[in-house]
Amino acid sequence: MRALLAEAFGGAPAPGLAARLARHSLGWAAARDASGRLVGFVNVAWDGGAHAFLLDTAVAGSHRRRGLGRALVAVAAAGAREAGCDWLHVDYEERLRPFYEDGCGFGATAAGLVRLHGEG
Repeated sequence: MRALLAEAFGGAPAPGLAARLARHSLGWAAARDASGRLVGFVNVAWDGGAHAFLLDTAVAGSHRRRGLGRALVAVAAAGAREAGCDWLHVDYEERLRPFYEDGCGFGATAAGLVRLHGEG
């Protein structure tokens, strides 16, 4: 998983990834190729109630533009729905708007963000 996330986000995730996933996730969806290599992943975090959140949506470059990302998001949404969540949130960069809004059915919404550490 570390290799997939490093490829997708341009750097290895911080140590302790498995523990964070176990502690904060409602669940996740993953995809492997025929050889068993992890080629897609999305994490579903939640607030313990009505709200779930997509994090770390990643698809290996060799498997992009084939619908795998949309399929992973659909599995994640179904899992959140089955768990009783009413809302599924996702934050994304502007360049990913077509994927999330057109491809996955998310609607745009106003949101706020405060950087707690670092610059920018």
